[in-house]
Amino acid sequence: MYYLGLDIGGTNIAAVVMDAQGQEIARYRCPTQKASYPQFVESVVAFIDQISHDIQLPMMTGIALPGSVSPLSGLIKNSNIQVINGRALQTDLQQLLGQTMVMANDGNCFALSEACDGAGQQHEVVFGITPGTGCGGGIAIHRQPFVGAWGNAAECGHITLRSLLIRRTDQKIACWRRI
Repeated sequence: MYYLGLDIGGTNIAAVVMDAQGQEIARYRCPTQKASYPQFVESVVAFIDQISHDIQLPMMTGIALPGSVSPLSGLIKNSNIQVINGRALQTDLQQLLGQTMVMANDGNCFALSEACDGAGQQHEVVFGITPGTGCGGGIAIHRQPFVGAWGNAAECGHITLRSLLIRRTDQKIACWRRI
């Protein structure tokens, strides 16, 4: 079995194909298309199709993305890629590609990876911060992602910064992601 992992960011989408032993087979990268939801979905589908064509082997697909997947509705929320907010991205991609896939917050994926295979292996609780186009975070407890009731337990980029509320002139709430 082979595995395709996509890390969708606000600027680029990075992908890696690995074998069952965790050996890297190939790496890919493309810009994130975010002018509209249809454009975004079409570009992700085309990217996965290109990789599948190159590899020519069955692959399980996992996607890490900014924002959270609501555990109640399956809709994306709090993403810095505005066009995917309020959308059932996982369902749409699965229907278009004809395959099941796993989708999760990129900060949670990072924390889980460090807890299982990285610097956090010796710790029961791992917290990770993912700065990039936005600022996210994730928590892994006993090598399991902790998402909380609403799916965004560790989204540290959306912590309100009270000391900046007075300084803002555009009436937007100040948070880590905005500074």
